[in-house]
Amino acid sequence: MGKHPRPTNILLHKQSRVLAVDFDDGSHFDLPCEYLRVFSPSAEVRGHGPGQEVLQHGKENVGIDQIEPQGSYAVRLYFDDGHNTGIYSWETLYELGQNYDEFWQAYLNRLSQAGRHRRPTNTGITVTVTPPTPKIPGT
Repeated sequence: MGKHPRPTNILLHKQSRVLAVDFDDGSHFDLPCEYLRVFSPSAEVRGHGPGQEVLQHGKENVGIDQIEPQGSYAVRLYFDDGHNTGIYSWETLYELGQNYDEFWQAYLNRLSQAGRHRRPTNTGITVTVTPPTPKIPGT
């Protein structure tokens, strides 16, 4: 295994709008499409420098239409709202998975500060984070 964990399986659950990602360190992340969309690594979302981020809102029901490999280091996600400029490296997907609770709460706080609110959805999505299993020498 290299410096950063690499995915061993990526599975899109279209109906529940969740991208399930397994990594070679044993981690598993179920990442809602809305979460992936509002944290897109694209310049459109993150800007070209600090302080240029654009708050994404109204993405509660966004889905993913297509996943396109980008060499052996990333995927491009094609969202059904037309957004497709984010390249999600393995490191980015792992970071989004590991930090879901913190990042999502910060996003909800930014929405509130901007006077925006999420519309209720009927998906009942639960995000599951499975930390890596410690490796025992000699097993």
